[in-house]
Amino acid sequence: MRSRAPRATATAREPERVERSSGGSGAVRAVSPVVSLAVPDLRIAKPLREALRRAADRVAALPAAVEQGTHADDLRFQLEALQAAISQAAAGETPLLERAAPAVPVQKVLNLLRASLVAELSSLREAVPAGDIISLMSAIEDVQLALDRDEAHRFASRLSGAGGLELIVEVAHDLRSPLASILFLAETLRKAQSGVVNPVQERQLGLIYSAAFGLSAMASDVIELARGGDRLVDTALVPFSVADLMRSVRDIVLPMAEEKGLTVRLTTPDADFRLGHPGALNRVLLNLTTNALKFTSEGHVELTAKQLSRTRLSFSVQDTGRGIPPEVMSCLFETFRRRRNAGEYTFSSAGLGLSICRKLVAAMGGALQVDTGAAAGTRFSFELDLATAPRL
Repeated sequence: MRSRAPRATATAREPERVERSSGGSGAVRAVSPVVSLAVPDLRIAKPLREALRRAADRVAALPAAVEQGTHADDLRFQLEALQAAISQAAAGETPLLERAAPAVPVQKVLNLLRASLVAELSSLREAVPAGDIISLMSAIEDVQLALDRDEAHRFASRLSGAGGLELIVEVAHDLRSPLASILFLAETLRKAQSGVVNPVQERQLGLIYSAAFGLSAMASDVIELARGGDRLVDTALVPFSVADLMRSVRDIVLPMAEEKGLTVRLTTPDADFRLGHPGALNRVLLNLTTNALKFTSEGHVELTAKQLSRTRLSFSVQDTGRGIPPEVMSCLFETFRRRRNAGEYTFSSAGLGLSICRKLVAAMGGALQVDTGAAAGTRFSFELDLATAPRL
């Protein structure tokens, strides 16, 4: 086990100075004392070692280098640890960075150290071979890479911990509000409500809308996944118009369809007003229609609701796309799908959404079915018992 390097000590210290603000109020602010760090035995050329030491002194004297709650001694120790890691990397060893405390902003300190070192190197009076300087800068990048890997490992550990799911849900919630604003503004501009839009701009706005809608749908899917994927927003049966619900789905996806040159067809039932769970039904139909548009390059997507009996309706989303490959069918409803490279997993927007769709349909009393073929496209369908309701 590596022993902890000795804490950096100040070999020269000036008294703490104060500066008066320019506002004339007489307020003062503290300025960190200038310190000279006891640099470890760096295995690099002496001019570069001295330049690195002076760069560390600069950073230690910067008030901006210490964040609230971080002690200056921890900063100095972090600087010494960074210098030692850079020296190890320059010697061809794997850089090992010890953290003084979790609160120390090590990435920020390394960036400041790198910037200060560049300034020091530019003012060197002694000639230093370019190859040595390149080796030193490469060593810093090696330390940066080691830090990046460490941060990724710590983030993955946090995700797999007790609060990992809550963190994902918080991020997804934070994404939805700005994405909703982007969707609204893109559609407003696309409809020329803010002025004339030329064809190129209209196409670009369609792309913006489609991309933002895809991200928004993914965020919603993640939140639903955290809730189990079968959460019915309407806990009690409520009256709703099937035709209005289907038209709202078409209106949302229309910019995506128009961007790809596709049409969205609707077939609504005769007995329109029903009792059911419109929130869940809307989510299922919207997800299925979005996926159909995503995997269809020409033709149309048809959204159909057909009355089978007085209370039973059949819903389907049919596309004229290329169909689903056989190797995908076996894991179509899996939340995670394995990449071709072993050991790598990915969130699949289609898989995640379809998994939730199947759970929501089951919660409403149905079963999601799929039929696909290379020449016939893909058709998702399900049946629900929905009692008739008086017209709203």
